Amino acid sequence: MDLTASTVTELSASLHERRVSAREVAEAHLARIADVDGEHTFDGTPDAINAWIRVYEERALADAARADERLADGHGGPLCGVPYGLKDLYAVAGEPLTASSRVVDLAPEADSDVARRMSDAGMVLLGHLHTHEFAAGGGTDQVGNPWALDRGPGGSSGGSAAALAARTTPAATGTDTAGSLRIPSAICGTSTVKPTRGTVSLRGVLPLSHTLDHAGPMARTLRDCAVLLHVMLGPDRRLPGPPRATLPELLELGDDGTRPLAGRRLVVSPRLEGTTLDPDVADGFDAALDAVRRLGATLIDAPAPDTELDLGDVFLEVLAADMLAWHRPLLADSRDRYRPSIRELLEYAEKRAMSAVEYADAQWRRTEATGAWSDWLAAERIAAVLEPTVPIVAPKRGRGYDRFFTDEGLDYIALTHMWDWTGFPVVSLPAGVGRRTGLPIGVSLIGASGTEVALLEMGIALQDELGVPEPPGL
Repeated sequence: MDLTASTVTELSASLHERRVSAREVAEAHLARIADVDGEHTFDGTPDAINAWIRVYEERALADAARADERLADGHGGPLCGVPYGLKDLYAVAGEPLTASSRVVDLAPEADSDVARRMSDAGMVLLGHLHTHEFAAGGGTDQVGNPWALDRGPGGSSGGSAAALAARTTPAATGTDTAGSLRIPSAICGTSTVKPTRGTVSLRGVLPLSHTLDHAGPMARTLRDCAVLLHVMLGPDRRLPGPPRATLPELLELGDDGTRPLAGRRLVVSPRLEGTTLDPDVADGFDAALDAVRRLGATLIDAPAPDTELDLGDVFLEVLAADMLAWHRPLLADSRDRYRPSIRELLEYAEKRAMSAVEYADAQWRRTEATGAWSDWLAAERIAAVLEPTVPIVAPKRGRGYDRFFTDEGLDYIALTHMWDWTGFPVVSLPAGVGRRTGLPIGVSLIGASGTEVALLEMGIALQDELGVPEPPGL
């Protein structure tokens, strides 16, 4: 049995049936990292994946020993003994936290809420994964794409997606501010769910934009993402309002023999008009639409919602203002230690100097737009909006840190950032491999707030139909 080729759910079954120990699973993944990831460096090299910025071998083996004790006593939950990696934004007590940057080298005294929940579930932490510096970009060019090392993995959770595609971990975490869970998942041929904003706590996660950030799971399949999301769910006690439900049904998704897409009303996104798709992306999206029809869904024609379909500059202005609020204390002494593109974004925010009234107006526009999209979904009885996750395939590595938002950067987020603006949940899954480029492409299902379970049900059914691609040579 190739333990590193196993999914989260397969490993869970093997561990609970005592066919394999948590130590054996951890050792297999640590060996895989050593074999294929290359030297763990800040900048990366052209011939290495370099998904991991730090690997915690001793900690992983200690976590595995505790997991084996729990499993032997019959007290291990579904994820006990399963390895995972954390994006280098999630705090872990006693381990460094750097956001893949030379600007900070933090020493957290407490776990982030997500890391604590995963630890409490008995999961085995392998290490921290590279992010595009401070999550402020779509490239993560210090990481190589396992499908082709001269291509980037997308971002900002590029290390997480590359590690999953390279089979160095079965589970990972990411964050999403303008598409950072979904972009690398599409570019690397893996899966993710961006839950409704606020469903997963961001406490202990370094922010990019505190009003736009989302946290979520990443894995090779949506079934695995559902199980991971179940563990990650929980309130952020810094925020008002009651805690969200724990959604226990996430654990059983896709196992009841039903046809979740049958009779559902789906719509192709009205935002695609005027969006140029790479030919491989267009083919993959057409294949996904054909699969949706085969599975019994109805693709309806619906008028566009009465709201802006293109956010223009307002999204960037809010993101930049939020980012500057956190980074301002660092700029005085560390400005020259930022990568050029990140420094350029922060200096744009300084120059723009958005006023409090302008900022409040932007957030009000956001509230109104979210309401318009919500009304439209309800009025048209739409279960999900379909979009290609990213309109391009993986571009060449090397330009992502030169300037803020290169052409590829704008293409990366063209279809993703709207759903951070509204906070709606999205599932993203592979839609095949391009016949021209040999690179993976992705499709997304977007729904109204709180519809994670329905989206995952539909996404799992679609994934069963489309399959899960694997990089050649790995």
